[in-house]
This record gives sequence, C-alpha cells and structure tokens, in this order.
Amino acid sequence: MNYKINHEGDLVFINFEGDLIGEENGPEIIEAVNDTLSNNIIKCAVDISEVRYINSSGIGVLITILTKFRNKGGEVVIVNPSEHVKKLLAITKLNAIFTIVNGIAAAKEELNK
Repeated sequence: MNYKINHEGDLVFINFEGDLIGEENGPEIIEAVNDTLSNNIIKCAVDISEVRYINSSGIGVLITILTKFRNKGGEVVIVNPSEHVKKLLAITKLNAIFTIVNGIAAAKEELNK
C-alpha cells in the first residue's frame, strides 16, 4: 500500500492506494496523523478511491484516524470508496460513523461546514 499526505490550509488529505491492510504502514500513518494534529489541523479527508481491498487492520487504521481527529474536535470524511469498500463499510456499520462523500470538492464542502 502507498499513501500520500497533503496539507491545504486547515485541511489534510490522506490518499491511500493499493491494499489497506494496516500492518505495514499503520503505525507510520498514525504518527503522521499525530504530527498533523499537533499543528492544530483537525479536518481530514481520506481518499480511498484507489484502494482495492481493506482488511480488519486497515479498518482499524481508519477508525484510529477518525478517533484521533474527533478527540481534538475535528472531523474525517471518506472520499470515493469503491463499491467493494462501500459494501464492507455497510456490513461493518461504519457507514453510520464515517461521513462518505464523492469527490474532493464535496469533502472540502463537508469539512468546512
């Protein structure tokens, strides 16, 4: 799995690509999230449009990201999940916890409410 973290004003964008399985990059991603939060950036868009597969560790990474941002009074939106990932989010009832949007423009709009 590859990921990129970009900052744009008071927003952070995390783009995942490949298989989100958490074990390899999970701690590294969470450390980057902690660095972002320490800079008082509390709004995050997680683009998973290029994610083919997510396992339980990958779900754990997403939940940890959400928890860390919400604990600081922030928010996280999930951007462009594939149909397979949407089904997984529905099965696990995480679609009720995460805000899911279609596109970066919608993510920016949602996070700037």
